[in-house]
Amino acid sequence: MAKKSAKKAAKKAAPKKAPKKAVKKVAKKAVKKVAKAPASKPAKKAAKKSVRKPSAAFMKALTPSPALAAVVGSKPLPRTETVKKIWDYIKANKLQDSKNRRMINADEKLKPVFSGKAQVSMFEMASHLSKHLS
Repeated sequence: MAKKSAKKAAKKAAPKKAPKKAVKKVAKKAVKKVAKAPASKPAKKAAKKSVRKPSAAFMKALTPSPALAAVVGSKPLPRTETVKKIWDYIKANKLQDSKNRRMINADEKLKPVFSGKAQVSMFEMASHLSKHLS
């Protein structure tokens, strides 16, 4: 693999109208340099990274509106859990549009959450949900 990259580098370094023999010579020199280069040292063990903590704003428990409570329950939940429960409901009731999977077809429980719209995109869903969490 090193030979191939050395040959490519040699071709780029060679002048445009150079004969093929000159390119081959330059490539051979580059391959020899790569072969003579000392082997890289084995990588040291990476220091343990701290586990990424979610933002406190996402984890704050929010109370759902009565319309949203019909779908996710009435107890306060973090925004992330609310979105998970909405997706569970959507998948359980097969509310994703069959042709365009980005669209969600609202049933009777979701229509009030989606401001009365019959169909909402995944990306709009977050803005509709934020209106129902406080």
